[in-house]
Amino acid sequence: MDSTSISQSFSEGSEEAPPNLPPLQRDATGNVDLDSVPDVIQWFLDFDQRVAIVKHPNVEEVFQWKQEQSRIAGEEIFVFNRAEDRLAIGIIQALSENSTERTLHSWISQLLNALDAASKTNEAASEAYKLDLAGGGSVINEADKIPSARGRRDFLINCWIETLCTAEARILGWLYRELYGRAFAP
Repeated sequence: MDSTSISQSFSEGSEEAPPNLPPLQRDATGNVDLDSVPDVIQWFLDFDQRVAIVKHPNVEEVFQWKQEQSRIAGEEIFVFNRAEDRLAIGIIQALSENSTERTLHSWISQLLNALDAASKTNEAASEAYKLDLAGGGSVINEADKIPSARGRRDFLINCWIETLCTAEARILGWLYRELYGRAFAP
């Protein structure tokens, strides 16, 4: 999914919250109560298929592969049990670090740029190496068709980036609208 599709999904249609979406709570001063954000994230994980893909076993496999590669490379990382935990913490961290409309807008724009770059790179790799990503099999096994280790690594990292940025942008896009009263527009 490209950045235009994601941003359009927040600017088209009803201004109403989706059915059964938990409300975003605010404190006495009007700031977002970050304790209410996990319920919103969980709703998206349960009911929005572009976010729920984070729970798919093939995505989980790529996420665990990515964590292991980071650990092997000696990177200081926080080890998450599941990909959806990484998504949730990233969203809460993004909200706490981007507490103004301008900074949150900038962060979502960065997510969309990363998504666009990862999507284009993966599309090119899929075509060049005739990868079957729609077949439902292991993405890691499919990546073995890429002859170079660096090419496989880059492809799999971009698979994770594509999934993560799609989910994070969708949720943060909705939160942006709730926080600032207008749809996010790139």
